[in-house]
Amino acid sequence: MRRSATMPLLVLLLPAVAAGVALGPGAPAHATGPAHTAGPAHAIANGEDAVPGRYGFAVKLTMTGIPTQNGGRRNSSCTGALIAPRWVITAGHCFKTAKGTHVSRTVARLTTVTAGRTDLTTKAGSVAKVIAVRQSPSTDVSLAKLDKPITDIAPAQLSRKAPKIGTIVRLAGYGRTVDDDPSSVATHLQTGQFKVASLTRGYIGMTGQAPRRNTSACSQDSGGPYFTQRGDTAVLVSVVSTGPSCPHKDVDQSGRIDPIVGWITGIVGKPAPATKAPTTPAAKPSSAATGAPSAGNGRTLLSGRQGAEDDPGVRTVLAAFVIVGFGAVLALVLGTRHRRRGLQRSGVRRHRR
Repeated sequence: MRRSATMPLLVLLLPAVAAGVALGPGAPAHATGPAHTAGPAHAIANGEDAVPGRYGFAVKLTMTGIPTQNGGRRNSSCTGALIAPRWVITAGHCFKTAKGTHVSRTVARLTTVTAGRTDLTTKAGSVAKVIAVRQSPSTDVSLAKLDKPITDIAPAQLSRKAPKIGTIVRLAGYGRTVDDDPSSVATHLQTGQFKVASLTRGYIGMTGQAPRRNTSACSQDSGGPYFTQRGDTAVLVSVVSTGPSCPHKDVDQSGRIDPIVGWITGIVGKPAPATKAPTTPAAKPSSAATGAPSAGNGRTLLSGRQGAEDDPGVRTVLAAFVIVGFGAVLALVLGTRHRRRGLQRSGVRRHRR
Protein backbone atom coordinates (compact mmCIF):
# COMPACT_ATOMS: atom_id res chain seq x y z
CA MET A 1 0.00 0.00 0.00
CA ARG A 2 2.83 2.42 0.81
CA ARG A 3 4.39 1.83 -2.59
CA SER A 4 1.18 2.45 -4.48
CA ALA A 5 0.54 5.69 -2.55
CA THR A 6 4.06 7.05 -2.97
CA MET A 7 4.67 6.36 -6.66
CA PRO A 8 1.74 8.42 -8.09
CA LEU A 9 2.90 11.42 -6.03
CA LEU A 10 6.44 11.08 -7.40
CA VAL A 11 5.07 10.79 -10.92
CA LEU A 12 3.18 14.06 -10.45
CA LEU A 13 6.12 15.93 -8.93
CA LEU A 14 8.96 14.82 -11.19
CA PRO A 15 7.57 16.32 -14.45
CA ALA A 16 7.14 19.65 -12.65
CA VAL A 17 10.73 19.53 -11.42
CA ALA A 18 11.97 18.56 -14.88
CA ALA A 19 10.03 21.45 -16.43
CA GLY A 20 11.57 23.87 -13.97
CA VAL A 21 15.07 22.66 -14.79
CA ALA A 22 14.46 22.81 -18.56
CA LEU A 23 13.20 26.38 -18.41
CA GLY A 24 15.84 27.69 -16.03
CA PRO A 25 18.19 30.61 -16.81
CA GLY A 26 20.76 28.35 -18.45
CA ALA A 27 18.35 27.00 -21.06
CA PRO A 28 18.33 28.33 -24.62
CA ALA A 29 15.86 31.13 -25.31
CA HIS A 30 12.92 30.43 -27.60
CA ALA A 31 10.19 32.76 -28.83
CA THR A 32 6.92 31.79 -27.24
CA GLY A 33 4.87 34.92 -27.83
CA PRO A 34 2.75 35.82 -30.87
CA ALA A 35 4.36 36.82 -34.15
CA HIS A 36 5.47 40.45 -34.31
CA THR A 37 3.16 42.83 -36.13
CA ALA A 38 5.04 45.35 -38.23
CA GLY A 39 4.45 49.06 -37.73
CA PRO A 40 4.47 51.77 -40.41
CA ALA A 41 7.37 51.93 -42.86
CA HIS A 42 10.43 53.90 -41.82
CA ALA A 43 13.95 54.46 -43.15
CA ILE A 44 15.84 51.24 -43.26
CA ALA A 45 12.81 50.37 -45.38
CA ASN A 46 10.13 48.76 -43.23
CA GLY A 47 12.26 49.12 -40.10
CA GLU A 48 11.30 50.61 -36.75
CA ASP A 49 12.32 53.46 -34.44
CA ALA A 50 15.27 52.69 -32.19
CA VAL A 51 14.59 53.17 -28.48
CA PRO A 52 16.03 56.54 -27.33
CA GLY A 53 19.47 55.99 -25.80
CA ARG A 54 20.05 52.65 -27.54
CA TYR A 55 22.73 51.98 -30.14
CA GLY A 56 24.56 55.20 -29.26
CA PHE A 57 27.59 53.96 -31.19
CA ALA A 58 25.58 54.30 -34.44
CA VAL A 59 26.45 57.66 -36.00
CA LYS A 60 25.35 59.87 -38.86
CA LEU A 61 28.01 61.29 -41.17
CA THR A 62 26.83 64.51 -42.82
CA MET A 63 28.72 65.68 -45.91
CA THR A 64 28.21 69.28 -46.99
CA GLY A 65 29.56 70.45 -50.36
CA ILE A 66 30.56 67.22 -52.14
CA PRO A 67 32.04 67.96 -55.61
CA THR A 68 30.08 66.74 -58.63
CA GLN A 69 31.21 65.88 -62.18
CA ASN A 70 29.74 69.09 -63.60
CA GLY A 71 31.80 71.20 -61.21
CA GLY A 72 28.97 71.82 -58.77
CA ARG A 73 28.42 70.77 -55.16
CA ARG A 74 25.89 68.53 -53.45
CA ASN A 75 25.08 67.40 -49.91
CA SER A 76 24.64 63.81 -48.71
CA SER A 77 25.11 61.54 -45.71
CA CYS A 78 26.15 58.08 -44.59
CA THR A 79 25.76 55.99 -41.45
CA GLY A 80 28.63 54.56 -39.42
CA ALA A 81 29.68 53.20 -36.04
CA LEU A 82 31.97 54.54 -33.33
CA ILE A 83 34.72 51.95 -32.73
CA ALA A 84 37.12 54.12 -30.69
CA PRO A 85 36.83 57.58 -29.10
CA ARG A 86 38.31 59.25 -32.21
CA TRP A 87 37.43 56.72 -34.93
CA VAL A 88 34.29 55.84 -36.87
CA ILE A 89 33.91 52.96 -39.32
CA THR A 90 31.72 53.35 -42.40
CA ALA A 91 31.55 52.36 -46.09
CA GLY A 92 34.53 53.09 -48.29
CA HIS A 93 32.34 54.68 -50.97
CA CYS A 94 31.26 57.39 -48.51
CA PHE A 95 34.57 59.06 -49.43
CA LYS A 96 34.98 59.15 -53.21
CA THR A 97 35.80 61.66 -55.92
CA ALA A 98 33.31 63.00 -58.45
CA LYS A 99 34.51 60.18 -60.76
CA GLY A 100 33.68 57.53 -58.14
CA THR A 101 37.23 56.70 -56.98
CA HIS A 102 37.52 55.81 -53.29
CA VAL A 103 40.02 58.10 -51.56
CA SER A 104 41.71 58.30 -48.15
CA ARG A 105 40.68 61.90 -47.53
CA THR A 106 37.58 63.96 -47.00
CA VAL A 107 35.99 65.14 -50.23
CA ALA A 108 33.21 67.43 -48.96
CA ARG A 109 33.87 70.93 -47.71
CA LEU A 110 32.66 69.77 -44.30
CA THR A 111 32.04 66.26 -42.94
CA THR A 112 30.64 65.89 -39.43
CA VAL A 113 29.75 62.92 -37.24
CA THR A 114 26.74 63.00 -34.90
CA ALA A 115 26.83 60.31 -32.21
CA GLY A 116 24.45 59.41 -29.38
CA ARG A 117 21.51 61.26 -30.95
CA THR A 118 18.68 58.81 -31.63
CA ASP A 119 16.39 61.68 -32.59
CA LEU A 120 18.22 64.12 -34.86
CA THR A 121 15.73 66.90 -34.05
CA THR A 122 17.21 67.10 -30.53
CA LYS A 123 20.61 68.30 -29.30
CA ALA A 124 21.53 65.10 -27.47
CA GLY A 125 24.87 63.37 -27.96
CA SER A 126 28.03 64.75 -29.55
CA VAL A 127 29.12 66.28 -32.86
CA ALA A 128 32.69 66.12 -34.22
CA LYS A 129 34.43 66.88 -37.52
CA VAL A 130 36.09 64.27 -39.71
CA ILE A 131 39.73 65.26 -40.31
CA ALA A 132 41.24 62.14 -41.91
CA VAL A 133 40.17 58.98 -43.78
CA ARG A 134 41.69 55.53 -44.30
CA GLN A 135 40.41 53.13 -46.98
CA SER A 136 40.45 49.34 -46.53
CA PRO A 137 42.63 47.65 -49.16
CA SER A 138 40.26 44.71 -49.58
CA THR A 139 36.61 45.67 -49.07
CA ASP A 140 34.18 48.61 -49.11
CA VAL A 141 35.11 49.85 -45.64
CA SER A 142 36.76 53.07 -44.47
CA LEU A 143 37.82 54.63 -41.18
CA ALA A 144 37.13 58.29 -40.36
CA LYS A 145 39.21 60.12 -37.75
CA LEU A 146 37.52 62.75 -35.57
CA ASP A 147 38.94 66.09 -34.48
CA LYS A 148 38.04 65.31 -30.85
CA PRO A 149 37.34 62.15 -28.85
CA ILE A 150 33.82 61.02 -27.98
CA THR A 151 34.22 59.48 -24.54
CA ASP A 152 30.68 59.20 -23.18
CA ILE A 153 29.55 56.43 -25.57
CA ALA A 154 30.68 52.81 -25.43
CA PRO A 155 32.12 51.98 -28.87
CA ALA A 156 31.14 48.89 -30.81
CA GLN A 157 33.61 46.01 -30.68
CA LEU A 158 35.00 44.24 -33.75
CA SER A 159 34.05 40.70 -34.70
CA ARG A 160 37.15 38.52 -35.10
CA LYS A 161 35.46 35.55 -36.73
CA ALA A 162 33.02 35.03 -39.54
CA PRO A 163 29.34 34.68 -38.62
CA LYS A 164 27.60 31.44 -39.51
CA ILE A 165 25.05 31.35 -42.32
CA GLY A 166 21.66 31.91 -40.72
CA THR A 167 22.96 34.14 -37.88
CA ILE A 168 20.51 36.91 -36.97
CA VAL A 169 22.03 40.38 -36.75
CA ARG A 170 20.68 43.90 -36.31
CA LEU A 171 21.22 46.95 -38.51
CA ALA A 172 21.00 50.58 -37.40
CA GLY A 173 20.85 53.45 -39.87
CA TYR A 174 19.78 57.01 -40.70
CA GLY A 175 18.97 56.39 -44.39
CA ARG A 176 15.89 56.84 -46.56
CA THR A 177 12.54 55.05 -46.68
CA VAL A 178 12.84 54.55 -50.44
CA ASP A 179 15.86 55.13 -52.65
CA ASP A 180 14.29 57.62 -55.06
CA ASP A 181 12.74 59.91 -52.43
CA PRO A 182 15.30 62.34 -50.91
CA SER A 183 12.63 63.70 -48.57
CA SER A 184 12.38 60.33 -46.81
CA VAL A 185 15.74 60.56 -45.00
CA ALA A 186 15.20 59.53 -41.38
CA THR A 187 15.38 62.01 -38.53
CA HIS A 188 15.13 59.14 -36.01
CA LEU A 189 17.59 56.24 -35.91
CA GLN A 190 16.02 53.18 -37.54
CA THR A 191 16.70 49.51 -36.91
CA GLY A 192 15.74 46.08 -38.19
CA GLN A 193 16.82 42.45 -38.03
CA PHE A 194 18.61 40.58 -40.81
CA LYS A 195 19.89 37.08 -41.54
CA VAL A 196 23.36 36.20 -42.80
CA ALA A 197 22.66 34.70 -46.24
CA SER A 198 26.11 34.40 -47.84
CA LEU A 199 29.84 34.81 -47.18
CA THR A 200 32.67 35.75 -49.54
CA ARG A 201 36.22 36.83 -48.75
CA GLY A 202 35.32 40.50 -48.35
CA TYR A 203 31.54 40.64 -48.09
CA ILE A 204 28.54 39.25 -46.20
CA GLY A 205 25.13 38.94 -47.84
CA MET A 206 22.16 39.98 -45.67
CA THR A 207 18.42 39.45 -46.09
CA GLY A 208 15.61 41.13 -44.13
CA GLN A 209 13.90 39.30 -41.28
CA ALA A 210 11.96 41.72 -39.05
CA PRO A 211 9.75 43.67 -38.72
CA ARG A 212 9.16 42.38 -42.28
CA ARG A 213 10.85 40.10 -44.78
CA ASN A 214 11.43 43.10 -47.05
CA THR A 215 13.09 45.16 -44.32
CA SER A 216 16.17 46.42 -46.16
CA ALA A 217 18.97 48.99 -46.19
CA CYS A 218 18.43 52.12 -48.30
CA SER A 219 20.42 55.02 -49.72
CA GLN A 220 22.36 56.86 -46.99
CA ASP A 221 22.31 53.75 -44.81
CA SER A 222 25.72 53.14 -46.44
CA GLY A 223 28.25 52.26 -43.75
CA GLY A 224 25.53 51.37 -41.26
CA PRO A 225 26.57 48.72 -38.72
CA TYR A 226 25.30 45.14 -38.79
CA PHE A 227 25.96 43.82 -35.29
CA THR A 228 25.27 41.08 -32.77
CA GLN A 229 25.27 41.16 -28.98
CA ARG A 230 27.89 39.84 -26.57
CA GLY A 231 26.45 40.57 -23.15
CA ASP A 232 25.86 44.34 -23.12
CA THR A 233 28.38 44.93 -25.91
CA ALA A 234 27.56 45.37 -29.59
CA VAL A 235 29.87 43.33 -31.84
CA LEU A 236 30.28 44.73 -35.34
CA VAL A 237 29.95 42.09 -38.08
CA SER A 238 29.88 44.22 -41.26
CA VAL A 239 28.81 47.58 -42.70
CA VAL A 240 26.26 48.36 -45.44
CA SER A 241 27.79 48.45 -48.92
CA THR A 242 25.47 47.79 -51.89
CA GLY A 243 22.06 46.34 -52.73
CA PRO A 244 18.91 46.63 -54.84
CA SER A 245 16.55 49.59 -54.56
CA CYS A 246 14.64 49.40 -51.30
CA PRO A 247 12.39 48.01 -50.02
CA HIS A 248 13.18 44.50 -51.31
CA LYS A 249 13.51 40.85 -50.24
CA ASP A 250 16.80 40.23 -52.04
CA VAL A 251 20.36 40.11 -50.70
CA ASP A 252 22.25 43.26 -49.64
CA GLN A 253 26.06 43.13 -49.61
CA SER A 254 27.98 44.42 -46.60
CA GLY A 255 31.70 44.98 -46.04
CA ARG A 256 33.02 42.20 -43.81
CA ILE A 257 34.92 43.13 -40.64
CA ASP A 258 36.68 39.99 -39.37
CA PRO A 259 39.26 39.68 -42.19
CA ILE A 260 40.42 43.30 -41.70
CA VAL A 261 40.53 43.48 -37.90
CA GLY A 262 44.34 43.59 -38.00
CA TRP A 263 44.27 46.51 -40.45
CA ILE A 264 41.70 48.35 -38.30
CA THR A 265 43.52 47.90 -34.97
CA GLY A 266 46.80 48.84 -36.63
CA ILE A 267 45.28 52.28 -37.29
CA VAL A 268 42.86 52.69 -34.40
CA GLY A 269 44.67 50.76 -31.67
CA LYS A 270 42.86 49.12 -28.79
CA PRO A 271 39.62 51.03 -28.10
CA ALA A 272 39.66 52.86 -24.77
CA PRO A 273 36.74 52.24 -22.38
CA ALA A 274 34.08 54.90 -22.05
CA THR A 275 34.85 57.34 -19.24
CA LYS A 276 31.19 58.04 -18.53
CA ALA A 277 28.21 55.74 -18.19
CA PRO A 278 26.11 55.50 -21.37
CA THR A 279 22.95 57.57 -21.42
CA THR A 280 20.11 55.84 -19.57
CA PRO A 281 17.45 54.93 -22.14
CA ALA A 282 14.06 56.54 -21.79
CA ALA A 283 10.99 54.47 -21.06
CA LYS A 284 10.15 52.31 -24.05
CA PRO A 285 6.81 52.93 -25.79
CA SER A 286 4.44 50.01 -26.07
CA SER A 287 4.99 47.66 -29.00
CA ALA A 288 1.43 48.34 -30.17
CA ALA A 289 2.26 52.02 -30.60
CA THR A 290 5.68 51.65 -32.24
CA GLY A 291 5.60 48.25 -33.89
CA ALA A 292 8.69 47.28 -31.86
CA PRO A 293 9.14 43.88 -30.19
CA SER A 294 8.56 44.09 -26.44
CA ALA A 295 11.47 43.47 -24.07
CA GLY A 296 11.30 43.13 -20.30
CA ASN A 297 12.78 45.74 -17.97
CA GLY A 298 13.61 48.15 -20.78
CA ARG A 299 15.90 45.69 -22.55
CA THR A 300 16.11 45.79 -26.30
CA LEU A 301 17.06 42.61 -28.10
CA LEU A 302 19.98 42.83 -30.46
CA SER A 303 19.45 39.51 -32.11
CA GLY A 304 16.53 37.13 -31.96
CA ARG A 305 13.32 37.63 -30.03
CA GLN A 306 12.66 37.28 -26.35
CA GLY A 307 10.80 34.25 -25.04
CA ALA A 308 8.83 34.09 -21.79
CA GLU A 309 11.69 32.19 -20.16
CA ASP A 310 13.93 35.28 -20.56
CA ASP A 311 11.72 37.34 -18.24
CA PRO A 312 13.34 37.71 -14.77
CA GLY A 313 9.99 37.26 -12.98
CA VAL A 314 9.30 34.01 -14.79
CA ARG A 315 12.80 32.77 -13.97
CA THR A 316 12.28 33.52 -10.27
CA VAL A 317 8.98 31.62 -10.16
CA LEU A 318 10.49 28.66 -12.01
CA ALA A 319 13.50 28.61 -9.69
CA ALA A 320 11.22 28.56 -6.63
CA PHE A 321 9.16 25.80 -8.24
CA VAL A 322 12.30 23.70 -8.77
CA ILE A 323 13.36 24.13 -5.11
CA VAL A 324 9.93 23.20 -3.77
CA GLY A 325 9.71 20.21 -6.12
CA PHE A 326 13.09 18.81 -5.08
CA GLY A 327 12.23 19.42 -1.43
CA ALA A 328 9.04 17.40 -1.75
CA VAL A 329 10.86 14.53 -3.46
CA LEU A 330 13.58 14.54 -0.79
CA ALA A 331 10.98 14.47 1.99
CA LEU A 332 9.27 11.46 0.42
CA VAL A 333 12.57 9.60 0.08
CA LEU A 334 13.57 10.26 3.69
CA GLY A 335 10.09 9.31 4.92
CA THR A 336 10.22 6.02 2.99
CA ARG A 337 13.63 5.18 4.49
CA HIS A 338 12.34 5.90 7.99
CA ARG A 339 9.33 3.63 7.51
CA ARG A 340 11.50 0.90 5.99
CA ARG A 341 13.77 0.91 9.05
CA GLY A 342 10.71 0.67 11.27
CA LEU A 343 9.46 -2.36 9.36
CA GLN A 344 12.85 -4.06 9.58
CA ARG A 345 12.95 -3.57 13.32
CA SER A 346 9.47 -5.14 13.59
CA GLY A 347 10.56 -8.24 11.64
CA VAL A 348 8.78 -7.36 8.36
CA ARG A 349 10.90 -7.78 5.19
CA ARG A 350 10.42 -6.10 1.80
CA HIS A 351 11.27 -8.46 -1.10
CA ARG A 352 12.79 -7.22 -4.37
CA ARG A 353 11.34 -8.45 -7.62
